[in-house]
Amino acid sequence: MKIPFYKYHGTGNDFILLDNRALLFPKTAHEWIAQLCHRNFGIGADGLILLEENSPGQFTMVYYNSDGNLSSMCGNGGRCFVAFAKYLGLIENEMHFDAPDGAHFAQFTSTGEIALQMKSVQDIAVHSNYVFLNTGSPHHVQLVTDLATYPVNQNGSAIRYGELYGTAGSNVNFVEPVSTNTFAVRTYERGVENETLSCGTGVTAVAIAMHKLQLATANTVQLQTPGGNLWVSFDENEGKYQQVILTGPAQFVFAGELDWAD
Repeated sequence: MKIPFYKYHGTGNDFILLDNRALLFPKTAHEWIAQLCHRNFGIGADGLILLEENSPGQFTMVYYNSDGNLSSMCGNGGRCFVAFAKYLGLIENEMHFDAPDGAHFAQFTSTGEIALQMKSVQDIAVHSNYVFLNTGSPHHVQLVTDLATYPVNQNGSAIRYGELYGTAGSNVNFVEPVSTNTFAVRTYERGVENETLSCGTGVTAVAIAMHKLQLATANTVQLQTPGGNLWVSFDENEGKYQQVILTGPAQFVFAGELDWAD
């Protein structure tokens, strides 16, 4: 069976996208999904996303990490999902869809970027040297110096697998202030088990954490990742962050066909 696939990326965070409205994709073939995402033996991606239709005009994003396992919300993947839906002619300039963490809304900006509404956040655990919060996926946020040379993989994996988060683990973000309301971010992602060029739920967590720590004073924060710039805006009221919007690009890379022998 031939299955068309499409490759997209959002600030370097790259994904394989498939139109699975006909429900033909083998969703339990976890080893095959991991192989497809492998950088040397497959297409190469940080994750794989299925576009499904749960009722006429109502869409669901199904997300797998590059290890082949179903995972929680992916912000960059969500923007790529919306760009893919537009490519398929399913939407015009805005979209409602379901994702692992619930309902989302997205729309294209006047510059062609995608503004994606993320979940509201209220439970923010502030510790002496890190902040923990869930923005659709769990995130550890830690301030460091000299981020450009910081050992992200070594220290990120130690925290991800450490005693703080048990077997479930957490994504780990290392942050350095650049200027007022602008922060540089590097992220170690669970499920990828490596640093990625960008993480959408990660920069969302960083923006909220920096505001919580009063290191960001505006309700729009710029995040500089190795893959490019993203913006997170929000409304904050008595510690609850609502109308959280992640804005950035989503770009088509190439398309091809998969061979599946069922």
